[in-house]
This record gives sequence, C-alpha cells and structure tokens, in this order.
Amino acid sequence: MPATPATSNRPYVYVTRRLPQPALELLARHVQLTLWPGEQPPPRAVLLKEAPALNGLLTLPADRVDAALLDAAPALRVVSNCAPMYDNIDIAAATAHGVLVTNTPDIATNTCADFTLALILAAARRMGEGVQQLKAGQWRGSAEPLLGRDVYGTTLGIIGMGQVGQAVARRAHGFGMPIVYADVLRMPAIERATGARQLPLEALLASSDIVSLHCPLTDDTYQLIDRDALALLKPDAMLINTAHGQLVDTRALAEMLRACPMLLAVLDSTDPFPLPARHLLLSLPNALLTPQLASATEQTHTHMALLAAQNLLDALHNTCPRCLVNTELWGTRAIEVGVE
Repeated sequence: MPATPATSNRPYVYVTRRLPQPALELLARHVQLTLWPGEQPPPRAVLLKEAPALNGLLTLPADRVDAALLDAAPALRVVSNCAPMYDNIDIAAATAHGVLVTNTPDIATNTCADFTLALILAAARRMGEGVQQLKAGQWRGSAEPLLGRDVYGTTLGIIGMGQVGQAVARRAHGFGMPIVYADVLRMPAIERATGARQLPLEALLASSDIVSLHCPLTDDTYQLIDRDALALLKPDAMLINTAHGQLVDTRALAEMLRACPMLLAVLDSTDPFPLPARHLLLSLPNALLTPQLASATEQTHTHMALLAAQNLLDALHNTCPRCLVNTELWGTRAIEVGVE
C-alpha cells in the first residue's frame, strides 16, 4: 500500500488505472504513488478527495479533468494524459491554474493504421459473421451467403491526413486502392508516395467506397459526419471510425444504417462510449463495433505508458516534458515540488 501524502517528501502522484509494469516501476522510483485498482475510471468523488494532495496526475482518455477538479488541487503541477488526444482535459483551465498538460502522440500511429486496415479487411470479407456461423454450427457448406466485397481497387477516402491517416494511406496503396483525402492542408509527400488526391469533403464522401476517419476532434469536426454528410455516401459505402466517437452523429448514423442495409459502419469508438445496452446500433447487422482496440497492443501500451510516466517526472523535475501541450506555460512558472 502506498504511504499517505504526509509521510513522504516525494511528490504525490495519482494514477487512474493500472499501467504496464515498467511504467509503474519507473514512477515508483521517484514519486509517492497511488494507483486506482479498478478497470473502470475512478469515480469523480475519488479524484476530488485525492485532489488537495496531488502534485501529479496520470490520466487516461475516460478521465475528465475540468476546472472544478483543478480548483480542488492547488498543489497540482502536471496532468499527464496517456493518450495521443487530450480532449478529456480542459486545457484552458489547466493553463489558467498553471498546470502543465502532456500527452503521448505518434507512438500508436502504426498500431492504429494496422488496426484500420484489419477492420476494412475483416468487414469487407465478413470474417466475423463467418466465425460466428462456424462456432454456432450454422455453416452449410456454401460460401454464397457470406459473399463479401473486394478491397483491391476500391477507392479509400481518408478524412484527416495526419500521421495515422498517412500511415493508412501507405498501407492502402499496397493493396492497390486509389486514395483520396480531405484535409485543411495539402500533403505533397504522401501524394507522391501513394498517388492520393486531395478533394473537398463533400466530393470525397460521394466518390469513396470506403471512408476512414482520422481527424482530430475540434469544434469544427464535432459530428462532422452528420445527417447531411451521410446522405452523400454511396448506398453500399463503408464508414470506418478508429478516431473519436464524437466525429459522428450517432443517432443520424443509426437511422441511416437502418434505412440503407447495404451501408456498413465499422466503429472502434462511439458517442457515447460504451453505448447503452439497448442502443439501436448494437442490434443492426450492418454496424460492427469494437471496444476501442485501435492502439491496443502490448508494445504500444507499454511505450505510451512509459512516455506518460516520463512526461510527468520531467515536469516534476522542472525539465520541459517531451510532449507538452500547453507550451506557453513553460518558462513562466517555477515548479516547487522536490523529487529524490
């Protein structure tokens, strides 16, 4: 059991979920550590109770860090988010409180790209249905009821040509897929490497056989795929989301899938996540859902956890963290927490 904050002169750090052991061992060598033991996020009341003693907080995407929590944590110096995104943290409030925020970008790029291609292939070839039929003893010796779609030669539309989008494009190019993309920036290097063409969003939606979402969640991209966007899709298109659930209007998608049985949605994240037990999406045969597995490999989780731990320790050592989000804070404040 960790010591209480009053029994150690080390900084007091709270970790909201069990991390790979190398990251926990790294932290334990330098800080006084408390670890939430559950698989689900700690209740809000737990974080608020811990808040007054906190010097560091290591979070996952399901943990909400807002102004109220920051108000309750006057000694907090750093919030280290073990994820590429950080929309679970109120960055403006953290900056106003003088709290550094860090993340773990780029580590999961190739893992997420691999998973995106895995979803495309599995959904196109109806692998899940085939496995279920065999296990249930329902296969009758013919592949006819499980005829899928070719991936080779189908047009892939990538929305958001960042690191993950580019990694997906390189893989798709190897499958002989024509690639179009929508992004606020033009990407000449990936165009040369894969033959990708930049299109306006509306044109991409109308011309793609498969649409894959890889853009960040911002005010402009919240529910980017809404009722109007879905109406532009081909009637037998495939929509892949391994990014943020809030990029898609869940209700509009469910209604469109019910009305268009040839349309297929493959979602690794939803809004909300997880969906309520009786949500319409869970009952639709043309909606395939996975439980946020895009970055879920042992190697990636270990690397992300180690980076999150090191970001936190750097901040507490008054060293600029490698992955500082609110960079404007650095150099304007002194960290007064001592470390051994």
